[in-house]
Amino acid sequence: MRAVTFILVFLAVGVSADENTYTLTVKVNDLRNGKGIVQFSLYNKEGSIPDEHFEHYLMQEKSAIKNNSALVVFNNLPKGNYAVNILHDENQDGKIDKGFVLPKEGIGFSNFKSIGFRNKPSFKKAQFLLNSNQQMNVKVIYF
Repeated sequence: MRAVTFILVFLAVGVSADENTYTLTVKVNDLRNGKGIVQFSLYNKEGSIPDEHFEHYLMQEKSAIKNNSALVVFNNLPKGNYAVNILHDENQDGKIDKGFVLPKEGIGFSNFKSIGFRNKPSFKKAQFLLNSNQQMNVKVIYF
């Protein structure tokens, strides 16, 4: 009887934990070519963006490119504020390749349609509240 009670309690806790987590699907379209991969970094802390060397992310996934688009799914995320950083890593070296100052490869952030000296990415600007299953498109910007 104790074993049955334990199993029922365990299952009840497991169900409620799943009910409090969400799925985030992130997609990018209109990549300039099909070279390399797309790296999707997910953040959940103030001050974690910018993250030029990808040291402060919560989770990171990489995706192949199909028809100049890529998609990843982050599962089991608790309710909270998150931000997404995208890198079209054309040479698959895991870092942002730069010219004189600006990136040579495409980058993007949630909530950003353009990036510039007056519109620099930060967690505060890129964040969004995840409190249900969500799908978002992020624009990749090429300089």
